[in-house]
Amino acid sequence: MKRRMPRRKAHASWGHHGLVLVALLLALLPGCARSDPETRLRADFLQLQSALDERRAGDFMDGISADFAGNQGLDRAALHNMLRLQMLGRASSSVTTGPLEVAVQGDTATVRFTALATGGSGRFMPDSANVYDVTTGWRDEGGHWRMYYAQWQPKRP
Repeated sequence: MKRRMPRRKAHASWGHHGLVLVALLLALLPGCARSDPETRLRADFLQLQSALDERRAGDFMDGISADFAGNQGLDRAALHNMLRLQMLGRASSSVTTGPLEVAVQGDTATVRFTALATGGSGRFMPDSANVYDVTTGWRDEGGHWRMYYAQWQPKRP
C-alpha cells in the first residue's frame, strides 16, 4: 500500500517556493525604492527650504548650481552675498512657499510657486512682508537636483 504524504509536507513545499518568491521580490525592492525624479526634486527643494529656515546659508548654497542665474544678472556669488546680508541684517526672516507646480523634462525641471517673505524683529508681527511669484529651473547633477535659474516678481493682487 502506498503511503500518502501528510498535507503538512505538501504545504512545506509551497512554503519553500513562497520563500524563494519573497526573496526575489526583496532583491528587486532596492531598484523600486529609488524615487522618481519629481520625488527627489521635491525632497531637494525641502532641504533648501529647511536650510533657509534654519539660517544655514552655506547648506542652502549647496543646492545652487555653479552657473546659477537670477533676476537682473544675479549670479551664484551675488545670491550667496544677498542671502548672508538678509540673515545678518534681520533678527528673523522666513520664506513660506505655496504649493509647488513641478514639471520634469528629463534631467531638467521647472518649479513654480508663490512665496511669502517676511522679516523683522520676530515680535508679534513682521516688520515687512512681500509675496512673490517664483519660477525656478533645476538640473539633475550627480543624483541631486540643483537650482540653476530663478526669477521672481512681486505678486499682483
